[in-house]
Amino acid sequence: MENTLGTQVRWKAVAMPPEHGGWGFLLEPIVLGMLVAPSWAGLFWGVAALGAFLAQHPLKLAYTDRKRGRRYARTAAAERVLLIYAGVALAGFLLALALGGVKPLVPLALVAPLGLVQVVDLLGNRGRELSRELAGAVALAVTAPAIAIAGGESATLAFGLWAVQAARALGSVIYVRERLHIEKGKPAARGWVLASSGLALVAIALLARWDVVPVLAVVAIAILLARAAWGVSPWRRPARAQKIGVLELGFGLLTALLAALGVALEF
Repeated sequence: MENTLGTQVRWKAVAMPPEHGGWGFLLEPIVLGMLVAPSWAGLFWGVAALGAFLAQHPLKLAYTDRKRGRRYARTAAAERVLLIYAGVALAGFLLALALGGVKPLVPLALVAPLGLVQVVDLLGNRGRELSRELAGAVALAVTAPAIAIAGGESATLAFGLWAVQAARALGSVIYVRERLHIEKGKPAARGWVLASSGLALVAIALLARWDVVPVLAVVAIAILLARAAWGVSPWRRPARAQKIGVLELGFGLLTALLAALGVALEF
């Protein structure tokens, strides 16, 4: 393996993921879960999710360099940062288990295949493929039910929280991808955006009809559908990628707040 450790390392480029959109998919289920069922165990599930999320970028860097048979200064840095993040994830995981028991492992086990898809795509240098973005968003959404179960909530409510977060995440990934295509003057599947957001609304409405999620969760997903319809319409206001990302974070937090309020008010 060729060793080229003499160059200077930009630690921020090693330690922080370049895709900023993933922060919303990480934080929103943590916020939702902690609002619905706050507990120390739930907090440590959030810490574990944060560590696992951050570990992806240095893992990709270290794996890519080793696969090429090279060892740069950033390779060593990425390995060190990866160990730190993995330690944070492991510490959070063990403390969450110690304080909240093993029941939260059930939803995590159910989405484990999606996590595997994300890792395979990540290491295969297919980071921006739709499959990885969708799998990663849905996998991170499971933090909400894990936190809820750790806080003593029922499996039914936990599933409902995951459904709300998954519906929001899937619709957001598809909307943002196509919205960016439109802003760049590329062909965009506007119908696919509307269909995915519409199906998400129907699914959450059915769950509300069966008392699995609150009615306010339906309101939240309806707002997302309206946002998507406007965002891909000819009447939208052109926007840069950074602004679109910030607005999506706001819509995601609004979804979490409305769902949590619906649970609290039983509406």
